[in-house]
Amino acid sequence: MTRHALRRDPRAHWVLLSLTLAVVATALLFSGYGRHEIAATAAPTARCPAEPEVPFANGPVMRQDPKTGGVRAARMPASTVALTYDGGPDPAWTPRLLDLLKQHRAKATFFLTGTRAAAHPDLVRRIKEGGHEIGSHTYTDASLADLSGPRVRLELALTQNVLAGTAGIGTHLLRLPHTEGAASLCDDMGEAARRAIGDGYVVVVADEPARTPDQGAVRQFTGSAAAVAETGRLLSADRGDQVTFTTVGAGLGLPGTMYDVGTAAEWKGAAVVRAQQASRAFADGMTWFLLAAGAITAARLLMLLTVARVHVKRVRGNRSRRRGALRVPPLTDPVSVIVPAYNEEAGIEATVRSLLASTHEAVQIIVVDDGSTDRTFEIAEAIGDRRVMVVRQPNSGKAAALNTGLAWAHFDIVVMIDGDTVFEPDAIFRLIQPLADPRVGAVSGNTKVGNRQGVLGRWQHLEYVIGFNLDRRMFDVMECMPTVPGAIGAFRRDAVVGVGGVSEDTLAEDTDLTMALCRAGWRVVYQESAIAWTEAPSTVRQLWKQRYRWCYGTLQSMWKHRGALVERGAGGKLGRRGLTYLLLFQTVLPLLAPLVDVFALYGLLFQGAGQAAAVWLAFTAVQIFSAVYALRLDREKFEPLWTLPLQIFVYRQLMYLVVVQSVVTALMGNRLRWQRMQRTGSATDVLEDRRAMSA
Repeated sequence: MTRHALRRDPRAHWVLLSLTLAVVATALLFSGYGRHEIAATAAPTARCPAEPEVPFANGPVMRQDPKTGGVRAARMPASTVALTYDGGPDPAWTPRLLDLLKQHRAKATFFLTGTRAAAHPDLVRRIKEGGHEIGSHTYTDASLADLSGPRVRLELALTQNVLAGTAGIGTHLLRLPHTEGAASLCDDMGEAARRAIGDGYVVVVADEPARTPDQGAVRQFTGSAAAVAETGRLLSADRGDQVTFTTVGAGLGLPGTMYDVGTAAEWKGAAVVRAQQASRAFADGMTWFLLAAGAITAARLLMLLTVARVHVKRVRGNRSRRRGALRVPPLTDPVSVIVPAYNEEAGIEATVRSLLASTHEAVQIIVVDDGSTDRTFEIAEAIGDRRVMVVRQPNSGKAAALNTGLAWAHFDIVVMIDGDTVFEPDAIFRLIQPLADPRVGAVSGNTKVGNRQGVLGRWQHLEYVIGFNLDRRMFDVMECMPTVPGAIGAFRRDAVVGVGGVSEDTLAEDTDLTMALCRAGWRVVYQESAIAWTEAPSTVRQLWKQRYRWCYGTLQSMWKHRGALVERGAGGKLGRRGLTYLLLFQTVLPLLAPLVDVFALYGLLFQGAGQAAAVWLAFTAVQIFSAVYALRLDREKFEPLWTLPLQIFVYRQLMYLVVVQSVVTALMGNRLRWQRMQRTGSATDVLEDRRAMSA
């Protein structure tokens, strides 16, 4: 899929995401299959008779009789011992064993497990180059007696692919896992041996321990340090030069037990090896990433709660100082309020009237109708209050509307709000108080969701309280506030003009402006007591469009102000604290969250549901604790908490996917237009309910 195609068709983003998740799932499944996490098998539990059944009793090496098509068994000649090792290769014991065999000029047959061979291809090649013989021990050391026909074929085929990819060979030798002597080839295991022999394999088991080297024998060792020690004792025994230690094929004179494969088979095998290595590396990496992400998230939560407490103490201390210092009166300077509006007929009247009801009497209200196609202009003009000025302009976007309002503003303090925002009566007064400090250039208010009916509304309410407001408390204390929300913010007019007004470079004009003010040396603070009610999206489609624009605009602003990372002073605080925080917690972690979710689902299905459930319950408990604390700080009821567990499963995933689409859009160079949601005028729902209860 080309970049041009991605830019031309936004749906292609989801095709790309789906393909990525499919690749991730495939990698996890392949890794899990090789680690027995998927379709794991246990050793057979069948009780075998003391004596093996014919023809397995005729010898430990069995192959198909070319004449009869039955099973032909053979034994090692006298004074010939075939040394055989199961499992591996292993970086701990295989090199030691190879050195020991070389020292005694002995040869052996190694029955390798496909997953281990793929993990250590250099050892496979060393075994081959040492003149030793290689056989198959299946791909995952699975008991073939317990497997279906397709799974058996997969086990054997994958092992052949790995041997072709690592050493350029194929093998006819097979040792069935969980077998020892011929007596173990009974019932289902015996049937598995017959099928393998019928498919052209030479099945090798071990001779009974009573058979001496002088008689000729096949010795079986399970790869380990103990096997190395036992081999050393066997090779060092004083028998003169009468016993030959060799491979199965050489001892019986079997031709072609190993054979060279073609180039195509080598390429196919190499692809399988690389796929397994990549899948294992990915699974291991995801495990470490999940642990790191969990630790970082826990550290972030601890920091948010700690800093929130610091912010609360600071606010209370400021209030106490103001009460005890009568010589510093509250700030009562006149304020210009700019209300950009585009098709806001549903809520514009409630917005303006809430401003007119402000306890801060010196207020100029500037409604900038940005080319609305509904009755926004007529409704605002009909309010008929001398404090309200209605300006009309062709549709130019929110930033242009704010700049128009800025040009008409009469006063040095400017409050910018959205056309659907409803202010508390004391919100303007409280909002502007931090501007008494000449270092402060902008103040963020406390935005609350007005339409909380339904699960979606409650989810957004929790997000505003837990996420946005806790973050703003932290940004305030750390002096790196990246965003004064468009719903409620106060600014020094000369500070905004000094940075060139409200920029139209990004879709997040509020974030862009705030970052510009920080880089210009102004402090930006959070005033939790200045409360405004906003109308949140009431449908998933509207929510997606809103957050898509927010996220994309934030990415634009971060890129535009990336120079703050190397600046000093206030700009450096924004860059190294604020931008780094946004990059890590609002971009990188959410961007990787779908992969983590796939990995978590994999763990739930294949690595133990109990452990996964325990982790999820612990995570949910921490989230509930932080939610309780945040709601308490904002003096909100705890009733919406019942929706929090479901929010983790549904809403959070939706927000993660918004980040994914926004990042892909930005990387592809697409440009979004300014979008607005359909208003219903429900921002005052909670406010009216509270007033009714008070009455």
